[in-house]
Amino acid sequence: MRIGAHYLGNGECEFTVWAPIPNSVAVQITAPQPQVIPLKPLTDGYWQAIAQDVYPGTRYRLLLNDQEAHPDPASFFQPDGVHGDSQVVELTADWTDQDWSGVSLEDMILYELHVGTFTPEGTFTAIIPRLQDLKETGINAIEIMPIAQFPGDDCATPELKYRNWGYDGVFPYAVQNSYGTPQELMQLVDACHQHGIAVVLDVVYNHFGPEGNYMSHFAPYFTNTYQTPWGSAINFDDKDSQPVRQYFLNNALYWLETFHIDALRLDAVQAIYDLGAKHFLWELAETVDQLSQKTGKKHYLMAESDLNNPVLIRPVTMGGYELDAQWADDFHHALHSVVTGDQQGYYQDFGQCSQLAKSYEDTFVYDWKYAPHRHRFHGISCRDRPPTQFVVCIQNHDQIGNQMLGQRLTERISFEGLKLAAGAVLLSPYIPLLFMGEEYGETNRFTYFVSHSDPELIQAVRQGRRQEFEAFHYEGEPPDPEAIASYCACKLQWELRQTGNHQILLNWYRHLIHLRQTHPALLKRDRDFIQAIGNDDNHTLILRRWCESTELVIAMNFASAPTELTLPLSHLACKLLDSATPEWAGSESTAPAELNPNQAFIIQPFSLVVYEQGR
Repeated sequence: MRIGAHYLGNGECEFTVWAPIPNSVAVQITAPQPQVIPLKPLTDGYWQAIAQDVYPGTRYRLLLNDQEAHPDPASFFQPDGVHGDSQVVELTADWTDQDWSGVSLEDMILYELHVGTFTPEGTFTAIIPRLQDLKETGINAIEIMPIAQFPGDDCATPELKYRNWGYDGVFPYAVQNSYGTPQELMQLVDACHQHGIAVVLDVVYNHFGPEGNYMSHFAPYFTNTYQTPWGSAINFDDKDSQPVRQYFLNNALYWLETFHIDALRLDAVQAIYDLGAKHFLWELAETVDQLSQKTGKKHYLMAESDLNNPVLIRPVTMGGYELDAQWADDFHHALHSVVTGDQQGYYQDFGQCSQLAKSYEDTFVYDWKYAPHRHRFHGISCRDRPPTQFVVCIQNHDQIGNQMLGQRLTERISFEGLKLAAGAVLLSPYIPLLFMGEEYGETNRFTYFVSHSDPELIQAVRQGRRQEFEAFHYEGEPPDPEAIASYCACKLQWELRQTGNHQILLNWYRHLIHLRQTHPALLKRDRDFIQAIGNDDNHTLILRRWCESTELVIAMNFASAPTELTLPLSHLACKLLDSATPEWAGSESTAPAELNPNQAFIIQPFSLVVYEQGR
């Protein structure tokens, strides 16, 4: 059963809602001409009516028991925010992507962006002129942070009124009004496809935001059996849960079919609680696979999870849910800790080059090993899954924003360290993800920001942030998440791309991506063709990637001093890339152009050298 206001054409609109709690439901048209349209009860708590003389642009609410009127739980657009009227929209566009065949998962170079801070305008359409820049960098997939309608305050300036990372959304079907209309999102997706760029949408199926959340007035969308870190858990396995499951299954299809989205990134799936025989994620994967078979175009599901459990991506025949990919946080934590030296919070479980080496070979550092920060054993092995099912990064919205001051690595480490970290990610066998601005060393921070209208909720958010950073033993006061200045300070400075070391870093990223996409040894993303050797004494790591004809030996020095290394070579090797050369704004290179087996050389601090040898 499809719910929401579906415009049928010729002034006809089908209204359907799942509302087993109230005794009566009606559509209360508020504009252009006020009227009340009773809905007829169907089976299983659904109500429906086909209304006449209702056109796109019509504003409405759902009237429950002739007393309380709320926005539609399946609203497609909330022009006045989470507390305002829903609006009838015609979900059509002049698509030009009929020949678009997508980007294969293993070939993706993901680029995470927040619509509001990616450009000065903070809109869908403002992204379009920037697509050519991303394409020239080598980006072929953008991952858009959540765009489901979230709350805003009473600020007079529209683009400043709504300030949120997007994870507080309460209308999963409604495009964020400050970002643009549904049609403008479609224009963005179409433009991406014209540039050869896939679109991944971040969706939140584990909770609803606290403000503007009217779901419980309609139906049992929540269960008290579980609790998420953000409030009530979604009812995926309790009484009357099937329509709830269908609500989210249809939401996935809505984005993939109606908006031509290529893939969904599923937020924090460890908080999707379901003890039923068929987990919701399994059913979701089946549903999306059926769509792929129907359209002949593969749609992907990528899960964020910190459980280190490959059940998410294992096939159903192995007891898995058969999603396409999942996040590998251990890689980030291992790399971040050796680059920065951080040991707060969960970073205390990392910090050794041998752990980063394990992450290159095994993905999970903790595969049923004792994790000191967690005070328990954590994870299981995922070596039966190929590296191309894991997404890795050195920066993303969480890992930057969860620093108390929202500092990017640009502020935390040296320019040499930035180049080293980029190479560590892009020369890995995994699916790399960049966070917007990372490619040129953006200096503006990315802090947590919200724009609630409830003073008590605002205070609760502020207190929650303080407590979170206290757990990390950070001193000082975090930026006020409610302040307009906190949001404005996160806007990208696009002009930096053309200046000094920012431009050199951008060219470095472009070169690494090109190498990743063209070199035979890097195109061979198989665990049997990878070896990593980490040395905790001298803080170095040697990564070997090979195929049938050639081999790359990648040396990384995470120490602050020059270090002597001997690479595991069997033939004369030629230097392919060296981050310490003047070409990449390095001070000097001490790595020879050619290297013989058993020949020692000096590698510069925080640098990366790539040698190639035949096989």
